[in-house]
Amino acid sequence: MIEKSIVKGLVEEWLEGRDYFLVDVAVSADDRIVVEIDHAEGVWIEDCVELSRFIESRLSREEEDYELEVGSAGIGQPFKVLQQYVNHVGSEVDVLTADGRKLHGVLTAAGPESFEVTVKVKRKLEGEKRPKWVEETVTLRYDEIKYTKYSISFK
Repeated sequence: MIEKSIVKGLVEEWLEGRDYFLVDVAVSADDRIVVEIDHAEGVWIEDCVELSRFIESRLSREEEDYELEVGSAGIGQPFKVLQQYVNHVGSEVDVLTADGRKLHGVLTAAGPESFEVTVKVKRKLEGEKRPKWVEETVTLRYDEIKYTKYSISFK
């Protein structure tokens, strides 16, 4: 079986000096390798092909037969690494918290320990007869959520 650490090392070697970043490497028991990369401005198919060829040139099919898939982190898929949060600051996101709350709002900040989402909530303000929509910023630690993903909206 091909070691995940070997594939990860090859990907990191290819990434040096490029604006791409590694999202995930998965290696199944039957040597199916899936590599996900991302870039602030999107991923080009030519770069996926180049990375695939780079990996293939350093792994021997004579030693182990494997299947290799190189692609971008899919839109609508949960974020897996901090850089995805950083790249999507200012974007609409959907968050599912560990306690089951669903939040929809704008990702306003992302740091190593937590991130912030500004959501709209109905609140009855002092002196008002009816509740009004107000913006509220929620800070969440990464260990408090099940997932965060880019919100796809059709307007």
